[in-house]
Amino acid sequence: MNLREINEELEINSLNPYASKSLYSKGRKKPQEKCNMRTEYQRDRDRIIHSKALRRLMHKTQVFISPEGDHYRTRLTHTLEVAQISRTIARALKLNEDLTEAIALAHDLGHTPFGHTGEEAFDKIWPDGFHHNEHSVRICEVLERNCEGLNLTAEVLDGILNHRGAGSPSTLEGKIVQISDKIGYINHDIDDAIRAGLLSEEDLPEESLEVLGKLNKDRIDFLIRDVISSSLGKNDICMTPHVKKAMYDLRQYMYETVYMSQLQMIERRKIARILEELYNYYKADENRLPKEYRKLISKGETIDRAALDTVAGMTDRYAMTQYSKLFLPDSWAVY
Repeated sequence: MNLREINEELEINSLNPYASKSLYSKGRKKPQEKCNMRTEYQRDRDRIIHSKALRRLMHKTQVFISPEGDHYRTRLTHTLEVAQISRTIARALKLNEDLTEAIALAHDLGHTPFGHTGEEAFDKIWPDGFHHNEHSVRICEVLERNCEGLNLTAEVLDGILNHRGAGSPSTLEGKIVQISDKIGYINHDIDDAIRAGLLSEEDLPEESLEVLGKLNKDRIDFLIRDVISSSLGKNDICMTPHVKKAMYDLRQYMYETVYMSQLQMIERRKIARILEELYNYYKADENRLPKEYRKLISKGETIDRAALDTVAGMTDRYAMTQYSKLFLPDSWAVY
């Protein structure tokens, strides 16, 4: 018996009856010989960790665009924080930690430069609309590994696609990531907003703080504990109703005071222009596309789609560098 088979048997004998077991995965679109060391979900997690798309998240906006400071969160640090929260819950409930971690690490791979602001800009540009969860799946299935894709299991792809609020993941592990994403970004965005001087702890809605706690660390701990206690023994991942309401009230407060603030709206108009002009530039001539994205056209995709993939994959700083290089005059001097 090889190591993978030992771990598959261990999952069956030790995990929650409602947990996803690697041995019973629905598999991959392209059948592959199994690894003799790693389970299918471990293998997916490793592929995601080594992907270029994950590395690019280091230079993509979480909330604040081009913040001046080393401690503001990026899309990568958000992803790591969601993975940690998710694994804590999965371990407590004896669900599959490897599947949970794989979904958490990949859930935001499809975010555009400049975060949700960039996503909104692309949603207006692209006729079929643009949603980062769908683009995350496209990155995993099509764009990674020189447009060959990562060939992940169906359960990981399902969790990525359905991690947004309106989604309905088919596994409990996917549901853990869905709720952990909210726990993470609401509280961590508050932390960043306080650091930026946009609000203080005293500004937060008192009704929510009375339920969840006054401090950021206390709120996260409380929410994790509530999810675990509410979900024990159930074929579901849930929260007690009054706790869920308090969390969503806090989220609504952040939308009104931070996410949709006047400063953010001014920056949104600038970003929309940058991304639209970059998109129009690349779709005007196939030869302007990076080599790997020209490969998409040879596979039958349109130049418009390849141009969208090109710009959507950029980091914040690369998009601004390219915009400056392509559309702004160079400085010059006579010596």
